[in-house]
Amino acid sequence: MNTKPVLGITMGDVNGVGPEILAKALARPDVAAACVPVVFGDAAALERARRFAPGCAEPLGVPEIQATPPGYVAVVDGGFEAPPQHPGELDAAASGCAVEWVKSAVTAALEGALDGIVTCPISKEGVRRAGYPYAGHTELLAEMTGSSDYRMCLFAGPLRVVHITSHLSLRDAVRAVKRERIETSIRLGHEALLRLGIDKPRIAVAGLNPHAGEAGAFGNEEQKEIAPAVAACRKAGIPCSGPYPPDTVFRRMRDGAFDMVIAMYHDQGHIPVKLIAMDEGVNVTLGIPIVRTSVDHGTAFDIAGRGSAREHSLCAAVTLAALLTRRRGPHAQGER
Repeated sequence: MNTKPVLGITMGDVNGVGPEILAKALARPDVAAACVPVVFGDAAALERARRFAPGCAEPLGVPEIQATPPGYVAVVDGGFEAPPQHPGELDAAASGCAVEWVKSAVTAALEGALDGIVTCPISKEGVRRAGYPYAGHTELLAEMTGSSDYRMCLFAGPLRVVHITSHLSLRDAVRAVKRERIETSIRLGHEALLRLGIDKPRIAVAGLNPHAGEAGAFGNEEQKEIAPAVAACRKAGIPCSGPYPPDTVFRRMRDGAFDMVIAMYHDQGHIPVKLIAMDEGVNVTLGIPIVRTSVDHGTAFDIAGRGSAREHSLCAAVTLAALLTRRRGPHAQGER
């Protein structure tokens, strides 16, 4: 009986580093030990990327999720065959395929055919050129799963950051610093830590302004919105504290004082994690009914097709997705 979770891994944009980091990840024993992978993408693109990872299983194009012979990995394109590859070039057709592969994987997860999904990078500009309205994976996932309270996070070992907003302009992100949104973020973060097996999580909430507002001297969002949200969550039994000055709270988490930080906007949370743990970072979507993790980097068109892209973030995303599915309870699988 095979109890490994079945994870759908989307290839991302074929002109970016997705195919090569995928091939490298599939060649690693730790990925094989963590899950049964099913690739959503283009079999020919993965075959070409195998030159960078000779240990990668041979891709086998299949119309739907199914068992494959030893030495092969199933590749489902959902009826969307990738256009000719031109590494490093933005191509709306390639971006469109990347979106459709994600849609196919999400549908399979919602139907119970997958225990979770792991996504390789897509081009946000390419997605727009292809005619899709999504700012990124997160918004697409929320729409397909009918989720209204969802959050983007970055996990990297002891570094765990939940953002109260994701892809907004800085002006709009500041306007979104509201008590209700902060409370929801704290609650979702707390649930995620419990699922990771952290029995007594410690959550820190970052301030928005320099020095967390300095008692109103540099802004009043801390007093009007953030502190009341922290107080309400503490009253509900969630161990959280803050707001803390954002220029020191992430270091305190790294040093072990906290298990998670709630960030007030995208770059506040992304910069410290990517500075400290770029290769180990994993993007996680909370508040949706399926497990979804992703690499924490983009398509890297500037190095695509050279074989120099590192697969470490993708491997970390697979490992974390497998852990989250085990704690969530994977569906009965039998022999795969």
